[in-house]
Amino acid sequence: MSQSDKALKQWGIVLQQTQWYAICLMIVVVIMELLSITSKENREGQMRVNKVFGSVLLGLVFGFGITVSAQETKKEGQIDQSRAVKIPAGAKQKVRGVIVSRDAYNFILRDMTGGDVQVNLTNLTKVEEKKSNPFRRSKNYGTTQLLRGLTIEVEGRGDANGSLVAEKVKMTDDALVVARTVESRVTPVEGRVGDAEGRISQAEANAQRLSGQLEELTAISNAARGGAKAAQDTADFAIAGVSATNKRIDQIVSTLDDYEPKRGITVNFKVGSFKLSPDAMATLDEIATQAKTERAYVIEVTGFASADGKLDLNRRLSQQRADAVVRYLAENHMIPLRRIVTPFGYGVAQPIADNTTREGREQNRRVEVKILVNKGLTSPPPPVNMTRPNSGE
Repeated sequence: MSQSDKALKQWGIVLQQTQWYAICLMIVVVIMELLSITSKENREGQMRVNKVFGSVLLGLVFGFGITVSAQETKKEGQIDQSRAVKIPAGAKQKVRGVIVSRDAYNFILRDMTGGDVQVNLTNLTKVEEKKSNPFRRSKNYGTTQLLRGLTIEVEGRGDANGSLVAEKVKMTDDALVVARTVESRVTPVEGRVGDAEGRISQAEANAQRLSGQLEELTAISNAARGGAKAAQDTADFAIAGVSATNKRIDQIVSTLDDYEPKRGITVNFKVGSFKLSPDAMATLDEIATQAKTERAYVIEVTGFASADGKLDLNRRLSQQRADAVVRYLAENHMIPLRRIVTPFGYGVAQPIADNTTREGREQNRRVEVKILVNKGLTSPPPPVNMTRPNSGE
């Protein structure tokens, strides 16, 4: 189960609990109303009973609706055995489909018939362009470019577990652009949702405290049958507390995609090179150390090139520079890939200096690295604090 699925499931549980608390309150009100009209055998008393029972029925219907909604949350991120496709051991296969789930060394590919195939990557796996022009050489890609939502063609052999060990992976440039756009939105959100689970647990604790107040209300109602008004006031207070808690959860979730820069650095490269210099490595060491101390962070990596050379060459070179920085952070500092926004090379776009001068071109041959922290998780809204009204005798 992915981090986002866990958070959605927990949110459904919190909503389910708070609705049941409201239902319990309504039942208490029914008891108090019945007790206050048992001595009145007239038409007005009967109308009050019908009105109260109608309110309870409406609450029960709403509560059961929330329960069913919470129970229908489905697990994703793992292969569905009902549609799993097993590859015979040693059999050579070619499969075409879309990547629906990705880990460091494998991914799940949904083929054109709707079946799911687990594909394992090795050091010998080649990732290259599926080109339409037969007169030029195919582009080569790294396995980090195999993103969710990418349409690919995989050639390989089956292993003992029924998985496909990839020997060659082919894709088009257009499919890669679409997948990058999707991944740049999905990956940061997943990382943020994992951090949001702690905040949701705090909301559950608030709901439990409200449950204790409901038990206190029941004891007061049993001891003082004439305190219907006080019980109703306490019930209104509890409902207001539930509403305030739900509003706080909504505020947290609505700010999950709101980031602010914490720190940014720039590393420079030589002409036509994407090799990291000792100074660049030292700078990356510093920002990696700081990133590990932050909460709810992601790292944005963007590559650039000077105006030297051809446009296509500079685009590839800027992407290679960005990939080199990501690889250094992942291999030397164990920065999880889910914390790194998909790196992108802008080529000669967005220069920070004049490309007509030597000094300006040196500054433009760069990779920018930024630490972004989530404002909703690092600066959450204040907890719910309410003053309980005095109960009357």
